[in-house]
Amino acid sequence: MATTLPTWTALGPALLLGITALVLLIVDSIDPDTSNSTLLAGLSTVGSLAAFLFAGWLLVSGTGQPQTGGAITLFDDQLVVDGMSLFFALIVTSVATLVTVASHDYIADQPYQAEYYSLVMMAATGMTLMGSANSLATGFVSLELASLPSYALVTFLKKNRGSVEAGLKYFLIGALSSAVLAYGISLVYAASGHLQFDAVASAVANTEFVGVLGIGVLFVLGGFAFKTASVPFHFWAPEAYEGAPAPISAFLSSASKAAGFVLAFRVFTTAFPELAGLAGGPVTVDWVLAVEVLAVLTMFVGNFAAATQEKVKRMLAYSSVGHAGYVLIGLAALGGAPDKGFVLGASMMHLFIYGFMNTGAFLFIGLTEYWDIGRTFQDFNGLAKQAPLASVAMTVFLFSLAGLPIGGGFFSKFYLLAATAQSGTWILGAALIINSALSLFYYTRVVKAMWIEEPVNDFEIDSYPAGIYTAVIVAAVITFLLLPAFGLLSPSAVTGAAALF
Repeated sequence: MATTLPTWTALGPALLLGITALVLLIVDSIDPDTSNSTLLAGLSTVGSLAAFLFAGWLLVSGTGQPQTGGAITLFDDQLVVDGMSLFFALIVTSVATLVTVASHDYIADQPYQAEYYSLVMMAATGMTLMGSANSLATGFVSLELASLPSYALVTFLKKNRGSVEAGLKYFLIGALSSAVLAYGISLVYAASGHLQFDAVASAVANTEFVGVLGIGVLFVLGGFAFKTASVPFHFWAPEAYEGAPAPISAFLSSASKAAGFVLAFRVFTTAFPELAGLAGGPVTVDWVLAVEVLAVLTMFVGNFAAATQEKVKRMLAYSSVGHAGYVLIGLAALGGAPDKGFVLGASMMHLFIYGFMNTGAFLFIGLTEYWDIGRTFQDFNGLAKQAPLASVAMTVFLFSLAGLPIGGGFFSKFYLLAATAQSGTWILGAALIINSALSLFYYTRVVKAMWIEEPVNDFEIDSYPAGIYTAVIVAAVITFLLLPAFGLLSPSAVTGAAALF
């Protein structure tokens, strides 16, 4: 490491999140009936913010990166800390911080608040560890640590039938996807005799069980497609995101998606490079082609479905599916790319910026739910007259999601387009352009309703919750600042991605 700290401190972000979860449980055990939302939200925010700052310090100091001796491995190489793991730790902890701040007001009148915040911290711990997983076993355990608390969080509003129904669907589909992933891992182990990524890569180059291995790889890909809400395994996402509390929708659609992708990036570029010819070997199982098909389908299905929705929250849910297709470009365009670090780094940067603009958009929906405004586009008519600052923030989120030069989403999509051009995957580039143009249509519907349309129903906002408002404004400011600051952050993503190759 670049410092004199013990090696295990490289896992500091995950440890801080886990400790915060335990502290919240201790507080709950001391005073089970506590409704001190300020204390609970404050502890959660301090813990997640401390993890964010520590991850940022480790990344800036070069921990686990080539200039300081390379990746740090722990627990007999089962976990690894490098530029990629720290970069994704920043994404998870930043989203967790915004979510806990916003939750202060959103769940202020709900019971079991300590359990809520501890579940958020536990899920964030699992998501952070997913970025450090260096074997199929630790990756699966980390994924389940992130998933199990998420099922409970979706159903947190127990008196809301939509929340309970969404949580049940999420749990059933999540259990199925975990079973699919576990079965795929078992087939890979049967064909290679290993679970650690680099050991799998060495073994599969000479395996005699190509058929078994191929089926295993496809099952693993299917398991990750479920977790990242990629088509055709996306059908749980709109239900879960719409029924869950808005802060949890933001958390799952941003942090959980990022965690699923970082694990997929590691598995397919480190454990299975020979299978797609990425390491100069023969192509035995062309998973790059499979991911390319998934990316195109996910972009079109997600965006066309979003364009037909009448509820804003459900539109954002399908929009998040479409963005999963954009991120898949990082894997789908690897085949013919001379600079694979740039291609994968482009997806990492999109996930980083998406973490702020998508989280902010869902938290704005939480703000409207707090005001009991309604869920349809018409319900948003004239909202800018009552809440101009929040409406400006939502406009920044939506236009940045569409790829307009009002936020960092413009440059992240430009980098993704450049990645498709570099690799010669023109179908991905065309799909990206077409779907970005389509997304501008349905994002503009919200902006038009807020700023131009006259209100259908009379409503008056008489309170401005400090927690949600703060989270929304902070996310908007960061989304905007990431436009000029994109060039400062992108080298970290590209360097972290290049280390995998």
